[in-house]
Amino acid sequence: MRSIVIAGVRYRPRMATLSTHILDTASGRPARGVAVSLEKDGKVIARGVTDPDGRVAQLAASLTPGLYRLVFELGANNFFRRVALDVEIGPDTKYHVPLLVTPFGVTTYRGS
Repeated sequence: MRSIVIAGVRYRPRMATLSTHILDTASGRPARGVAVSLEKDGKVIARGVTDPDGRVAQLAASLTPGLYRLVFELGANNFFRRVALDVEIGPDTKYHVPLLVTPFGVTTYRGS
């Protein structure tokens, strides 16, 4: 996105951030050590690993509006080993995507 000029003052566009966390609802505990990546146009633009609290506090910053793919590598202990979510970043400045997992199920939503 380009900057804009209003009354001679240059304004940079507001950029978005993306965070996530994963909870293992079968055990009632955070899912630590899960690899998470963010893709744009088929290329990985950010990577992270969930901390002991199951969070990646800021997977990406300075995101421009557009379509992205958020990928969770859940691993061998789950029926769903990889979860890929196509998300649309819009004009908001903060996005948070929680993932709830069990060995045989996943649920997600747009958090706050």
